[in-house]
Amino acid sequence: MIDQRLVRDNPEVIAQQLKRRGKSIDLTGLQLIARQQRGLEEERSTLQADGNRIGKEVGLKIKAGADPKGDEVAALRLQGNAIKQKVAVFEEEEKALSSQLRDQLLSLPNLPSPLCPDGKDEHDNVEVRRWGTPRIEDGLEEHWQIAHRLNLFDTERSVRIAQSRFVTLMGQGARLERALINFMLDLHTSKGYREVMPPVLVNTASLTGSGQLPKFAEESFRCADDDLWLTPTAEVPVTSLHRDEIIPADQLPLRYSAYSPCFRREAGSYGRDTRGLIRLHQFNKVELYWFVHPDQSEEAHQQITADAEAVLQALELPYRVLDLCTGDLGFSAQRTYDLEVWLPGAGAFREISSCSVCGDFQARRSAIRTKNGKQTQLVHTLNGSGLAVGRTMAALLETGQQSDGSILLPKPLVPYVGFERLQPE
Repeated sequence: MIDQRLVRDNPEVIAQQLKRRGKSIDLTGLQLIARQQRGLEEERSTLQADGNRIGKEVGLKIKAGADPKGDEVAALRLQGNAIKQKVAVFEEEEKALSSQLRDQLLSLPNLPSPLCPDGKDEHDNVEVRRWGTPRIEDGLEEHWQIAHRLNLFDTERSVRIAQSRFVTLMGQGARLERALINFMLDLHTSKGYREVMPPVLVNTASLTGSGQLPKFAEESFRCADDDLWLTPTAEVPVTSLHRDEIIPADQLPLRYSAYSPCFRREAGSYGRDTRGLIRLHQFNKVELYWFVHPDQSEEAHQQITADAEAVLQALELPYRVLDLCTGDLGFSAQRTYDLEVWLPGAGAFREISSCSVCGDFQARRSAIRTKNGKQTQLVHTLNGSGLAVGRTMAALLETGQQSDGSILLPKPLVPYVGFERLQPE
């Protein structure tokens, strides 16, 4: 959430930065609400100070011998009660304005970093680097063709169980998925991440704190009878691990690696990637998440990206890193590096991880602060997929396909799977 002080004092800064995102927003009305709210807050504080002064004066007069039921004390008390009534009215007005201000601020995306390249959409993203040599050959199968041939997952029965865009992993497919999750978690925890397995159901406050609500309500699955939603990413519950907390400065950075199934409606994407593991309503993901001191934010962004890249490198999967332009940034992000893995069968790079620095945007929504001595300030948060498991499997299937129809797996993964190749069952 954007700092309301910026709305009140420098709305032109917000407007300029949101324009970089391609959004033209008139903040005049919001600034007026912010100033009215601040004015009421100052008036209320002044009245409360007057009320406290009168209360002390009553105590001093009684202590000095004044009659507690006398006219002098009664007049002061009458004055104090009148102030209390005014304060109560101001509190209600202030509360209404604060709620109105917060509701509107919650709908505004994060301001892009000055380091973020300007652009309109994904075509303006900037390639930063590449790793590995993409396999380019004619006649290679796409992962869904391989999966069908090796009976790795079943989509038709999944429609019977749920609906389209769900898969049931079978046999070697289920084993490979489980192996990838364990491999990723082990790799990250070996680097100092603390493993977390959070709840799959999250409440509205958690989704609001991380930035998914109110913006992406239509993208999420909600439990009709409860204030609970199926989590779209482990970023949501991990953000709320420290909601409404003050984290001692000497404990930062906090680094978590969390596995969770993820659930998304993928509204607006129908007709795209209808076959295979690329775009599903339910998928598994290992998430990386940092809580850091603001001074560590940029360095942490480079490191969390490197940690996600380490998975691809260990699995020998060629990829490229893109610096997303302002027009392609996610709602909560200040700056994002996308990792795109090469899919030889499809002959294309596909997103497998987004590593984002969010500044204090999520921390302000979730009231997550740090304290060093007497100074209290909002932390910065970062998140990145480490990695999306289904897309990793897709890349492994297409990269490892052999002339005999088997799939050769990377050596680091063999101890987790128990075999070197996927073979027809």
